[in-house]
Amino acid sequence: MPRRILIGVVTSDKTAKTRRVEIERLVRHPRYSKIIRKKTVCHAHDENNESRVGDKVEIEESRPLSKLKRWNLIRVVEKSKSVESVANDA
Repeated sequence: MPRRILIGVVTSDKTAKTRRVEIERLVRHPRYSKIIRKKTVCHAHDENNESRVGDKVEIEESRPLSKLKRWNLIRVVEKSKSVESVANDA
C-alpha cells in the first residue's frame, strides 16, 4: 500500500527534530451547504531541523515514531517569507 504524501504549513518548531504541521482543507457542511475550513494537525519527524515556523513542507506517512509522530518530513517546499525578510534586513 502506498504511503500518503501531504503538503502543509509548519506551526511549531519548539521541540527537537519534531514539527507540528497543519493541513487545511475545505469541506461542505452537510445540512447548510456552507464551505467550512477544517485543519488536520500532524506531528512530523524532521531529522536535520531544516524547517521553521511558516514553511510549507511535504510530509510522508510512516510507522509510529513516538506517541504522536506518524509522519516524516520529506522536503521544504517553500520557505517562510517573514524569516527571509528578517535575514535580509540584518
